[in-house]
Amino acid sequence: MEYTRLGNTGLKISRLALGCMSYGDPSTENSHPWSLNEDAAGPFFRQALELGITFWDTANVYQAGTSEEIVGRAIKQYSRREDVVLATKVRGRMHDGPGGEGLSRKAILEQVDASLTRLGTDYIDLYQIHRFDDDTPVEETMEALHDVIKSGKVRYIGASSMYAWQFAKLQHAAERGGWTTFVSMQNQYNLLRRQDEPELMSMCADMGVGLVPYSPNGKGRLARPVGEQSTRSTTDKVVQAFDNDYDEPVINAVQAVADARGGTMAQIALAWVLRNPAVSAPIVGATKPHHLQQAADALSLTLSDEEAQELEAPYVNHGPAWY
Repeated sequence: MEYTRLGNTGLKISRLALGCMSYGDPSTENSHPWSLNEDAAGPFFRQALELGITFWDTANVYQAGTSEEIVGRAIKQYSRREDVVLATKVRGRMHDGPGGEGLSRKAILEQVDASLTRLGTDYIDLYQIHRFDDDTPVEETMEALHDVIKSGKVRYIGASSMYAWQFAKLQHAAERGGWTTFVSMQNQYNLLRRQDEPELMSMCADMGVGLVPYSPNGKGRLARPVGEQSTRSTTDKVVQAFDNDYDEPVINAVQAVADARGGTMAQIALAWVLRNPAVSAPIVGATKPHHLQQAADALSLTLSDEEAQELEAPYVNHGPAWY
């Protein structure tokens, strides 16, 4: 495994992050049909550690908090807290009431404590806001995040998918208030969704904000030829949004490069994301035994400029970038 720094911080992270959205109690409200319970998820935590993937990302809303619970117990069972860089998120609805969702001071202070309890730890390495909150002044959000850092409950803060102007507004409010600024951005970035390149990602690169993009394989669509399905692709309406005339030529290009190189489509798609110098660590989900090993192998796969051009040429900017 390769290791790098998260943006311009001194925090050392594995070059790949384990995405934990697929782990949690599948019987909870709004859980994903493909979610793995604790027994089924265990082998993936062990495999991640064997491969040196020590950067783990979850969120309070994943399977109604049960993802955090499983992640916390996995750290205790398979590793040591000090050996894992633990990331989670706040904003989504956890319950009724003023502190149950959003980025108000009340919600942040309540939800960070709830996450710490579920994770079974007294600190979070990277605490990320899960999208922008139009209903809360940015000054209130940034001061509250600064306070949870000063309390020792959080080490660094990050943000997730939003418009560049929104991210700039949050950062500027923190700088103006003398509060802690974001060190990372978790946005969707893959060969099918590149809308963030000219604005958000360019701004992050200029600011030294590390990118930890999710869905480097386009929620699995870039991992299989056009027409092939999986459990997720037949049940997740978000994934079905990739079945359109704009995306098909890109998927075909990935398949062509993979066939020529003798690698898998997932490896080619991930290798392309890793080419971007602003990317600190792509987030890789794993529900099959080969997923993490193939992702780790992609770290040694270097695409030529010609191959990159072949992959990028069919892209057409369309659709939202952060579902």
